[in-house]
Amino acid sequence: MLQKLKKRGFTLIELMIVVAIIGILAAIAIPNFIRFQARSKQSEAKSNLKALFTAERSYYQEKDKYSIYINEIGFSPERGNRYSYSLGGALAQDRSGTTITPQSGEDAVAVDTLKYPQFPKMQTYKAGGGDPNATPGVWGTCANCDFMGTAAGDIDAETKGIDSWYISTKSVANVPACPTTGDTASPAGLPFNTYNDVTCDT
Repeated sequence: MLQKLKKRGFTLIELMIVVAIIGILAAIAIPNFIRFQARSKQSEAKSNLKALFTAERSYYQEKDKYSIYINEIGFSPERGNRYSYSLGGALAQDRSGTTITPQSGEDAVAVDTLKYPQFPKMQTYKAGGGDPNATPGVWGTCANCDFMGTAAGDIDAETKGIDSWYISTKSVANVPACPTTGDTASPAGLPFNTYNDVTCDT
């Protein structure tokens, strides 16, 4: 006589254990994925600040001075920028429409609100403890002058902090506003993160 195979499903306890394991794995993986995504967005600020530095240095080679005007130095980030950029902040290039109309006197680039309508046009830059100058711009008497440009953007869709970067012709030791531990060397010509929105929530 053939013995019938018993058909048996999962018990409720087994299903609950599997659901709990999946929940634990998701709780670990999702925040790490969000942090990884936010870190990748920071590359926009770094590459555009390097382009700003190159544009300023090229202008300086020609004119023996730096300029705060983005159209004068030829600084124009690609559309879709999540960060705002500033050399002064008095007049920002408007990026809310389908076309950009450059104006004389523009010393900043606004967030592309055509792509990111949820963000303010200009984000508030958070200075570190050793910024060469608290505000972006040109200071000193040229030809022995220096400049500082900033980038600020919301990269993790929360309002507690704004990811903040600067680039300058002056080498300084800087203490970031957050986190206050880590590398404090800020060499001239390299972007420096004064407020890391990936790791800071205050």
